[in-house]
Amino acid sequence: MTEPILEVSDLVKHYPLTRGTVFRKQAGAVRAVDGVDLRLGRGETLGIVGESGCGKSTVAKMLVNLERPTAGSIRYKGEDITRLSGRALKAVRRNIQMVFQDPYTSLNPRMTVGDIIGEPYDIHPEVAPKGDRRRKVRELLDVVGLNPEYINRYPHQFSGGQRQRIGIARGLALRPEVIVADEPVSALDVSVQAQVVNLMDRLQSEFDLAYVFIAHDLSVVRHISDRVGVMYLGRIVETGTDTEIYDHPTHPYTQALLSAVPVPDPGAREHRERIILSGDVPSPTDIPSGCRFRTRCWKARERCALEVPALAVPATFAAAGGPAAHDSACHFAEERHVVPEGRHGGGPG
Repeated sequence: MTEPILEVSDLVKHYPLTRGTVFRKQAGAVRAVDGVDLRLGRGETLGIVGESGCGKSTVAKMLVNLERPTAGSIRYKGEDITRLSGRALKAVRRNIQMVFQDPYTSLNPRMTVGDIIGEPYDIHPEVAPKGDRRRKVRELLDVVGLNPEYINRYPHQFSGGQRQRIGIARGLALRPEVIVADEPVSALDVSVQAQVVNLMDRLQSEFDLAYVFIAHDLSVVRHISDRVGVMYLGRIVETGTDTEIYDHPTHPYTQALLSAVPVPDPGAREHRERIILSGDVPSPTDIPSGCRFRTRCWKARERCALEVPALAVPATFAAAGGPAAHDSACHFAEERHVVPEGRHGGGPG
């Protein structure tokens, strides 16, 4: 991989829990993100997947500085943006923009489309002089596949897919280098999802964008991503290229996630192993010792409760090379993927 445009090291976000009314004391913390490392190259798409509540959206908010991390660093072109403020932070924010999850609540219903897309120019007037802004907004509408004549319409006059295109156009207004997309298609119909993902794919080539694409739908992530990070309970448990993750998963959690992806071929569905995890996701206020997945894992042993597994290439796979040689936070990643009776079943999932 080339020199990263965005590099995240040991990123942590804890939300304190307090008790008492007059004399408030901290009684614990929600460990939403608990030591995440990420690298994003120029023009690359990094997909982040995982169950709801695993910390994906919190990572997204920290990347665009909507949330301040408890610890760790976020480096944009080598500069730690968590230490910036004022004009320096404003300059960086111009180059890292966000597309939000819900197109129904992320657009101000009292503003026209032209005002919504053109609002970034009020904050960064050096990008577009006032007399040129309306032309630029019309160009952006055209770029995302909307009629420029819609510039004076309001959000309620558009469908969900069209609203998300407006959100993408707003994200493009300042010509950023990085776009953080926080589940940008999860609120849309399946047919519309494909249209929006294909649009983002085209815009990436056209504007030389790097994406952090967050989703819980693994099929969508595979379509758009170059590399994938799998999150569980605030940490990355496996990372690699899309082929490495989808065709050669080594972490039990990734294997369970992939076994739940719908398969359109009925014949293939009947012969596919379906992994049903036992138990529920532990609370982020009471994370298990050692490997945080061990309470639901069929490979778990005593070592898993005592040692936190490092996110690294397993030794045997590293020596052999090939698609299995990618980072996995599992003590027993090299063991053959066999699930005990009672933890899996056939049929559609």
